[in-house]
Amino acid sequence: MLIFCILPLLLKFCGVKVKFTKLGNSDLNVSKICMGTMTFGQQNTEQQAHQMLDYAISRGVNFIDTAEMYPVPPRAETVHSTEKFVGSWLSSQQRDNLVIATKATGGGRGMEWVRGGRHAFNETNLREALDGSLKRLQTDYVDLYQLHWPERNTPMFGKYIYEPDQEREFTPIHETLEALSKLVKEGKVRYIGLSNEWPWGLMQFLNMADQHDLPRVVTMQNAYNLINRTYETAMLEICHRENVSLLPYSPLAFGHLSGKYINDKNAAGRVNDFPGFAQRYEKPNLIPAVSAYAKLAQIHGLTPAQLALAFVYSRWFAASTIIGATSMAQLQEDIDAFDVVWNDDLENAIAELHLTYFNPAP
Repeated sequence: MLIFCILPLLLKFCGVKVKFTKLGNSDLNVSKICMGTMTFGQQNTEQQAHQMLDYAISRGVNFIDTAEMYPVPPRAETVHSTEKFVGSWLSSQQRDNLVIATKATGGGRGMEWVRGGRHAFNETNLREALDGSLKRLQTDYVDLYQLHWPERNTPMFGKYIYEPDQEREFTPIHETLEALSKLVKEGKVRYIGLSNEWPWGLMQFLNMADQHDLPRVVTMQNAYNLINRTYETAMLEICHRENVSLLPYSPLAFGHLSGKYINDKNAAGRVNDFPGFAQRYEKPNLIPAVSAYAKLAQIHGLTPAQLALAFVYSRWFAASTIIGATSMAQLQEDIDAFDVVWNDDLENAIAELHLTYFNPAP
């Protein structure tokens, strides 16, 4: 708790370093670092959440991402706590100076405690989801409203093969866009985005928007880090050509890329605190890859976390990287890594390791 107690002193000596960018074809001008909040309400108290938000803002961050199902892992006992914590903080802030993003829970994942399990992306459910988020966030609009994951059958969260025999009914994408369009026209949502999406889904949303004069997707929030670079092929081409901005999440791969699990597989952290929740990273080549990147970081005088974060920050297609932390020290390191000077030696070494350990945690 000591680090939280000396927050005012930390704020006094912190400069503003973060750059800004526009998201897609919107007028949202956001910091290149986005404050992720999924630990608020599970690993962090409301007071700690507020102190972290204060610190991030003091460092130039103006972009905050949350979701109705947070904190993670999702549980009936804690659901909605994150939005409530962000809302109690937001109520004392200058709202127009901040860009607030949240997400609607998608179908096919259970979680009966979120709106009784009614997660279809139709107007009734999206309206209920958004109204609940607005109430908890204590605001009358969100700048970016995202679909947390596809309602349809897709390979997600560690799965990497599409399985047609797992098909299920889902709301037609045209119908979903019509519902989102109404929320935009009502002023409750400024722009829309997708998350954990794949090429077919993104193109369906874009084509439907163009054909029917409906809101266009401006962002894509997908996992992206040194050990999961699946975004760099089909999704990258589509997003670049269609002006959809990537919001990479999990730049430290659930803490793996901090290097803390290399020598101590039982180290404190989300992987061990919540057994079974990090299945995406339960792959045989993960530890060898993480070890190789940690060694590279040491050679260049960086911590493993600094290398991993600086890699994502340096990607030309990473609009705003979503970071998370459970301590002020972690948050400070996350933001400080934005100042790491990326050079050709690092780029070439990363490229070589990537070919050796190709996407060990897709």
